Amino acid sequence: MVEHTIENRGVGGSNPPSGTTALHLRAIPRYRAGMHDPHSYTLDAFDIAAMLVVASALFGYVNHHLIKLPHTIGLTVMGAVAAIGLMVANAFIPGVQLDDWVANVLQQMNFTETLLQGMLSFLLFAGALHVDLDRLKVAWLPVLLLSTVGVIISTILVGAAMWGVGALVGLTIAPVWFFVFGALISPTDPVSVLGVLKEENVPAALQSAVAGESLFNDGVGIVVFTILLGAAMTGADFSLSEGARLFALEAGGGILVGLVIGWIGYKALASMDEYTLEVLITLAVVMGGYALCAYLHVSGPLAMAVAGLLIGSHGVSFAMSDVTRDYVLKFWELVDEMLNSVLFLLIGLELIVLVPGPSHIVLGLAAIAITLVARAASIAVSTRIIPGASLNTKGANQVLWWGGLRGGISIALALSLPAGDTRNLLLAATFAAVLFSVLVQRATLGRMIERLQAKHYPSVEAEIPPTVH
Repeated sequence: MVEHTIENRGVGGSNPPSGTTALHLRAIPRYRAGMHDPHSYTLDAFDIAAMLVVASALFGYVNHHLIKLPHTIGLTVMGAVAAIGLMVANAFIPGVQLDDWVANVLQQMNFTETLLQGMLSFLLFAGALHVDLDRLKVAWLPVLLLSTVGVIISTILVGAAMWGVGALVGLTIAPVWFFVFGALISPTDPVSVLGVLKEENVPAALQSAVAGESLFNDGVGIVVFTILLGAAMTGADFSLSEGARLFALEAGGGILVGLVIGWIGYKALASMDEYTLEVLITLAVVMGGYALCAYLHVSGPLAMAVAGLLIGSHGVSFAMSDVTRDYVLKFWELVDEMLNSVLFLLIGLELIVLVPGPSHIVLGLAAIAITLVARAASIAVSTRIIPGASLNTKGANQVLWWGGLRGGISIALALSLPAGDTRNLLLAATFAAVLFSVLVQRATLGRMIERLQAKHYPSVEAEIPPTVH
């Protein structure tokens, strides 16, 4: 931390006159001994958080006024440009070691602990608050199948295909790591796509299905990721029966804990009308609930999804005044935006650590095509596995496919991988898939929906969009 010394000095460093005392607090950073060596610089959690928030705000300001890309994409691009600029400066300007310093800072971040035990809980809860439970009930079966069967199918297909690509380019990575990548890239992010769906007046049932599927496939994907990552890190043979047992325990336990803490939070919110305390209660639900899940060894992300869904639907509608509702929803919208900003900035800055080579580029390009094919297959199977499981809206499968954007959750999971060459390869693949989905898919989704509407609903009035809290 920071050492403090109290020096008894007079003017000019001499001893003070008799009877007087000058006290000076001098902060001596703990990196003092190697102040000029970037590799000896040690940061604590507050230092890192402060730097990330300041960088996100600065880059966001520049992007808003000059570049004018979508916020998170602008941060990713600017982070990547900053990383490249630092590497160029290091190569051509003698004595400049800023890229080494940034790389050292990134390596000091304990992504596994910080992301999986902290940021994901906030992201899942914030996302769940905006899902309308009543609308979701109408499409519960396709949502259930897409977020469970669909995620598992996507994980298997992506893992197998990426394993094949890795073999073709001569990568000596244990096959299970490719399936870890399949699990982290399968969850979808509804934040960006829901705005497009509302602008295009997509039927309310489809909007709710997209939001609900994204919410629960995040939780399920994280459970699958955690199980596969454990097998990859221990080197143990992966057993389907053991994997199924762990999945049932973690997912089932997470859902149960989420229901309990969500109900407790709802009752607490309904007992008062004090917005500051009610915002604090929602924070307690997330942080305390996630800590409880870690202690019980059940899925915290799924618990947060369920708790957020309960509070976001019943709590917002029946347990909050208009003033409290406004404060709570805006607070969590800000949290969600801030965390996504930091994650997209980090994935850009990671270029300093990655130093992309041919293998990274090949895997990245392959990941784009493979994730699209796997997404299409998982939707086709999930909506046909049980009669009545398909969505009634015409063109729904095409919207689910092209609107299945990858975002903050995939980035967070990729950043949480243990350091090494394997992490760098999978980070490159994640970077490519996420960037393509938000730059290309999001940009063209509106036009695709317009074509589908012209084909299937040329004379139908737009439906009233679902209530989004």
